[in-house]
Amino acid sequence: MTVIAVVGPTAAGKSALSIGLAHRLGGEVVNADSMQLYQGMDIGTAKLIAAEREGIPHHLLDIWPVTQPASVAEYQALAHSAIDEILDRGSVPLLVGGSGLYIRAVLEDFAFPGTDSGLRVTLEAELAQVGSGAMHRRLAEIDPEAAARILPSNGRRIVRALEVISLTGRPFTAALPTQPKRVYDAVQIAVDRDDLDVRLEQRVDKMWREGFVDEVRRLEGRGLRDGITASRALGYQQILGFLEGTLSEEQAYLATVTGTRRFARRQRSWFRRDPSVVWLDGAAQDLPDQALALLGRKGP
Repeated sequence: MTVIAVVGPTAAGKSALSIGLAHRLGGEVVNADSMQLYQGMDIGTAKLIAAEREGIPHHLLDIWPVTQPASVAEYQALAHSAIDEILDRGSVPLLVGGSGLYIRAVLEDFAFPGTDSGLRVTLEAELAQVGSGAMHRRLAEIDPEAAARILPSNGRRIVRALEVISLTGRPFTAALPTQPKRVYDAVQIAVDRDDLDVRLEQRVDKMWREGFVDEVRRLEGRGLRDGITASRALGYQQILGFLEGTLSEEQAYLATVTGTRRFARRQRSWFRRDPSVVWLDGAAQDLPDQALALLGRKGP
């Protein structure tokens, strides 16, 4: 049996395609959006509500509290278990999301370097003292390739890169194999569209109208500010700034639009580097039929 991965930038149409394919193939969706793993992060992650899932089973949604740091290794184990159970039932697993590292962790056989709590605390204290820019410059000196892949503002990933380098004595990028072995027989279908920038702004506007600010306010009461990963999610970080008075609401909104567009470009670049990914136009009226033809199958 084949795992079908539906990937690509945010707002390109991954969810709609996955639902269509699941209906036609007897499939179940395994979430590969790193922020949809968090409980209560619904509006800001465009998480499908129950009715929008149209009866299709969805796995690995709402599994972590917002205070829990993300762990790709933990996600990898959970996703493998979910996919294996779907295959055992004779159903088709659809791995759906735009988090490239999470997709890769599921489909490829590689182990993540360990962690050292003492070293991590030291690096995070340094981050708090000198800021992510200074830490990024330090990373650039010892691992330029890793620094080129990590934004200077992404303190969490900078700390992780420095931790891995310290623990292994090798560049952070060496932790990922250059010739990976596949865990599953997989087909990766990416969707993109020419009007993505417009759709991204429309999506952020819809989130605001649906109560995104109130969602962040509720999650703040559940410890969102203490969540190393969740508090830095797109939109959530900006609205937290608005709630604490460092940004106006308009500034938070505009920063979310700009950040989302930048994030979509990075997602596109990530998946474009993989020659095994096949790209389809997310705006095509017959998108599910194109995907089925690619898979060599026919719908009902």
